[in-house]
Amino acid sequence: MIYGLRPVMEALEAGKEIERIFLGRTARGPLMMELRKALKERGIVWQEVPTEKLNKFTRSNHQDVVCFISPVIYHSLAGLIPALYEKGLVPLILVLDRITDVRNFGAIARTAECAGVHAIVIPAKNAAQVSADAIRTSAGALNTLPVCRENNLKSAIRFLQESGLKAVAATEKASGFHHEAELSVPLAIIMGSEEDGISDELIKVSDVLVRIPMHGKVSSLNVSVAAGVMIYEALRQRSLNSD
Repeated sequence: MIYGLRPVMEALEAGKEIERIFLGRTARGPLMMELRKALKERGIVWQEVPTEKLNKFTRSNHQDVVCFISPVIYHSLAGLIPALYEKGLVPLILVLDRITDVRNFGAIARTAECAGVHAIVIPAKNAAQVSADAIRTSAGALNTLPVCRENNLKSAIRFLQESGLKAVAATEKASGFHHEAELSVPLAIIMGSEEDGISDELIKVSDVLVRIPMHGKVSSLNVSVAAGVMIYEALRQRSLNSD
């Protein structure tokens, strides 16, 4: 955590990865305007909060700005996909829509890394932070698995589709099962939030909707477990096609 106008400006100029940044709701002045402009130019989303919330982060003179630096370096989705094709790989990407629980996020990352998923895509807002807790829960997977943070997941999915990937959404709203879909092709698996699943906006742009068969009285799986089921079904199909 860093705070104060000058230290945060210096972190931006040094190219530090910003995880979260909070600005005082009533903050004004030329330096604050300069900071907002710099954040906007870099596509960094900030959150405006009451001064009382900033005071909870630190009792020092924060000058109405508190910033959290990411422990990982985010990757560019636009650069990552072409690189995978150049290596002769069949892309397997995991898109996480509003996964907010750090333990779920870490568990998903651990499974994804073990299975050879090429990258995780997360939204810039309304998602679990890539924090020290998330890294611990992932058993260190987040230190090696590429993470792409996008301001707009819908646009990210459109880019993946234009790059030749099939967007498959795992949702209870689907009629077909996950093992019936073709998952051995270049693939983007979309998993939704713990509370309400994948947003309608992303459902509409997905190529295929699938659901995991449920035979018990409980109607849904934990999202980290469901992500594992989807990922390993894709691996199963790929192994069959390679034989």
